[in-house]
Amino acid sequence: MTEQTQIPARQAVLPPIDDPTVHAEIDRLARRYLQAGGVAMELMAAVGGKAEGLIERLPASVRGRMDRITLAALNRAFDAASRSRGVMRDRGDVFNRMLSTTSGAVGGLAGIGGAMLELPVTVTLLLRAIMDIAGEHGFDPVSDEARREALHVFASAGPLSDDDGTDLGLLAARMTITGQTVQALIARVAPRLSASLAQKLAAQAVPLLGALAGASINYSFTRYYQELARVHFGLLRLSQETGIPREALAEALELRMIQLRPNTAARKLSRRG
Repeated sequence: MTEQTQIPARQAVLPPIDDPTVHAEIDRLARRYLQAGGVAMELMAAVGGKAEGLIERLPASVRGRMDRITLAALNRAFDAASRSRGVMRDRGDVFNRMLSTTSGAVGGLAGIGGAMLELPVTVTLLLRAIMDIAGEHGFDPVSDEARREALHVFASAGPLSDDDGTDLGLLAARMTITGQTVQALIARVAPRLSASLAQKLAAQAVPLLGALAGASINYSFTRYYQELARVHFGLLRLSQETGIPREALAEALELRMIQLRPNTAARKLSRRG
């Protein structure tokens, strides 16, 4: 890589990264991660509103049930996603997006009630897409390790959040997962995913959009989490191949993102501090 694309010196006491091939891979992953933010902005433009106002569109009875619905959906999703992989082996990103798009269109036909019924299907399809990407990166999709890492991806704030589609805390390895059971992680992740899914439901409730809204929103949600999963599992594989701690790679990724998009990335880092 050129000097212009080298990652800045880091302040944390972490192993130095001197290999130019590692720098090149970090640059590629940083660009993909920022691309997820582009997906989010496209989605926000499509629903025609600000993230902070979406959830208020939902009935109070629905808002109060979201955590419980999301927790139940996550608990069922792993087995359902594994069964679907047994019937239909990996078909790639486009196939998973089309499944999710079709599901969203069907749910959107029946308004908020249909979207609620479709929500567990959405979670399962999102998880299947993430697990397919885990498999592409050499992880066993049915292993507890891969399941825990998939939940880490779900810890993102979501494409309709005020984080413009990127949540730097996701990749900073601050969510300790070693030694925790999948069930314990589901309990931790569910409230965060619940907020993202509540925004999705509210966006689907926009008048006059119906099935088109459900289809486009589900497509964007799937694409967003696929992008994050490729970055997440890409960093894990890079750590395994090079022996560089994932924390060091995550920090280098953050710094590279600041270089590529200084205003947005720096603002997110300042919020986290």
